[in-house]
Amino acid sequence: MHSVISTAKPAPGRGTVPSPAAVSPRRRPLITRIRPWLLLGPALVILGVLLLWPLIQVVLLSFQDYGIREIRKGSTNFIGFENYVEALTDPQLWTVVVPNTVGFAVIAVFTTVAFGTLVALLLARLNLAWRTIVGSAIMIAWAMPAVTGTYVWTWIFDADRGIFNSVLQGAGLMDEPTNWFTNRWAFYGIVLLNVVHHGFPFVAITVLAGLLGVSREMIEAAEIDGAGAWRRFWQIIFPTLKPVFSVVIILSTIWDFKVFAQVFLMPGGAGSNRSVLNLGVWSYVESFGQNRYGFGSALAVLLTLVLLGITIVYIRTLLKEDQL
Repeated sequence: MHSVISTAKPAPGRGTVPSPAAVSPRRRPLITRIRPWLLLGPALVILGVLLLWPLIQVVLLSFQDYGIREIRKGSTNFIGFENYVEALTDPQLWTVVVPNTVGFAVIAVFTTVAFGTLVALLLARLNLAWRTIVGSAIMIAWAMPAVTGTYVWTWIFDADRGIFNSVLQGAGLMDEPTNWFTNRWAFYGIVLLNVVHHGFPFVAITVLAGLLGVSREMIEAAEIDGAGAWRRFWQIIFPTLKPVFSVVIILSTIWDFKVFAQVFLMPGGAGSNRSVLNLGVWSYVESFGQNRYGFGSALAVLLTLVLLGITIVYIRTLLKEDQL
């Protein structure tokens, strides 16, 4: 006796209820279709008022010769793309500002990610109690405001009362105090220490979260096969944590490209030493120091376009990793 199992789907009758997915979006009730927008509406309005409208105003100012005279008269003075032409043809942009902005960002991102990864590898080898203690301690540096951290590093390298000069003089390595903030390379060396000190905890904790998910069996098998620590990292850990490294690298790049307080608050960083200007500080100095709000707005728009490009790369990376 053979049993026959029918695989045909029953024909829909009057008593059948179609699934929500089978209902055409146009046939759904109006309230169902607009409910997501009603829920998102307040947030979108707030974002539009706080972010979109000021951005539109900056773009409009970038096409004007706008200064104290225009503020007093309440008038506008549109000059087209002259501010952008002046900015892009200014030798200071290519000899000082771009090298300071891009060069510093590249070095800072590499140093921050490398140091944060080393700290994460150290934390992964500690037991839970010590991992919690050390992790909480390094997070203090990340929680510290950038302004506070900048003043601490300024005091450390102060020419008259700084610890760094005192140690060098006490060791007989220097006869007289040195003002490290007058030299372009020394200035950005101090800014680099400040930025890395403030940014490595984020990298360390993020990479640590990924390390805790790496298969211990794979690492132990590699150790048995004779693979050293360097080889285990590049052939097992790094490929596994590639999405994590992509996120921390792109976010660090965005943050380090728009470094402002760490440069502006250093002695000489507010425009008195033109050799240490980056794009963000140059925009501020031209706007509020020289009262050239139109030209400063053009510089801000250029910086925004650079950050927008980096953000697009970040989002595309996340989407690719999500698809994988």
